[in-house]
Amino acid sequence: MTLSETGLRVLAAAVLVLLYAAMCAAIWWRERRQRMRARQEAAALTSAREGALPLLVAYASQTGQAEELARETARLLHTAGESVHLCALDAVDADLLARTQRALFIASTYGEGDPPDNAALFLAHAMAQAQDLSHLQYGLLALGDRQYAQFCGYGRALDSWLRAGGARPWFERIEMDNGAPQALTAWQHQLTQISSLGDMPAWEQPVFSEWTLAARRHMNPRSAGEPVFHIELQPPATEPALWESGDLAQVCIPADPQHPREYSIASIAQDGCVHLLVRQARREDGSPGLASGWLTQGAPLGAAITLRLRAHRNFRLEDNLQRPLVLIGNGTGLAGLRSHLRARAAAGLGPNWLLFGERNAAHDRLYGDELQAWCDGGVLQRLDLAFSRDRSEGAPRAYVQDLLAQSGDVLRQWVAQGAAIYVCGSLQGMAQGVDQALHAVLGEAQMELLVCSGRYRRDVY
Repeated sequence: MTLSETGLRVLAAAVLVLLYAAMCAAIWWRERRQRMRARQEAAALTSAREGALPLLVAYASQTGQAEELARETARLLHTAGESVHLCALDAVDADLLARTQRALFIASTYGEGDPPDNAALFLAHAMAQAQDLSHLQYGLLALGDRQYAQFCGYGRALDSWLRAGGARPWFERIEMDNGAPQALTAWQHQLTQISSLGDMPAWEQPVFSEWTLAARRHMNPRSAGEPVFHIELQPPATEPALWESGDLAQVCIPADPQHPREYSIASIAQDGCVHLLVRQARREDGSPGLASGWLTQGAPLGAAITLRLRAHRNFRLEDNLQRPLVLIGNGTGLAGLRSHLRARAAAGLGPNWLLFGERNAAHDRLYGDELQAWCDGGVLQRLDLAFSRDRSEGAPRAYVQDLLAQSGDVLRQWVAQGAAIYVCGSLQGMAQGVDQALHAVLGEAQMELLVCSGRYRRDVY
């Protein structure tokens, strides 16, 4: 006796529904365990010395580096016997500062002196007014990049505000340029001076592994822009490779091993490989950039690539897992958005709307076949593309932020239905223009609500 064709279709559909339900349950359980672990860790940090006022460790972090340093700082202090309160800077208000006597701040800067997204509200509210901080002793580690004119701009602004309020620094502000080890050593030394409760344990250095360059594909032949490559990196067979959509890969380059480069991961763990989307940068003499040149043409297939995975909590889905998603980006910023779409496709979640910008439709339609398949299969409910160089003579160039302005009514509908907005790509031009367009369409109050609730997240560079 055999099943009819209709019966087979019904059985297959039932199996898919069961698999989908099992996957959703697994994702929910994993997220629940992570939230419980985070609460347990926070409770453990504050229980070291019963009755003692906790030492505040607050971070302002865009890509997660400052958060990672803050967590390791809190771990060291807790191990040495300190009671510690660890949080993002946006969780610090006037009341908390008023009852805090000791604090450490780890503050990064992105762009030309801008605060990270999880410090924007602190800047707008706490730092917008004077406050009596004469009871507060503090230390500050400022993270920045000297290629920008306003190096450590936000860290310096925070330091000035603290001093203006009468807060007393334990030591002069430490500034770290692109993760320079000398600055980290200076920070560790100061931690030993602050904690007088015992010997400071060793700082846990990040662990890198040898991955294998398994595949490389030129994505935009004949493009007017620099070449873009899809790169696949295979993990070591001896250790599990687990990451979430939105996370980052840190890659060490043989020519400059002291400064790992960070790339948005374009795949999910179920893919089995880390996918990167890398544009070949050019130096002033026309030669390829050290990192992008090594990944896109210098390293042969099969080469060992020194890499580590790094959680990027500011860009993970987390509490937005079940929400509608509005994904916005340009260029190689499609990598971080693609990882979210692959996660949503695997879990059968939606609705999803992608707005993406590049140069020319003929040559720069990155992952074009995959995006179209997602449209056809229902993963993407809406796909809007802006190709800035495809325009009639005399017409202005169209960018991804223009798509938002044109679709204002639809965007307001999606946000009213609970959508979260994720932006990935270049800070200059795209991310700034998108932020301005979002404020114009949604209004200041709605944007502040999105930031406070974690429904507006950015991975910009």
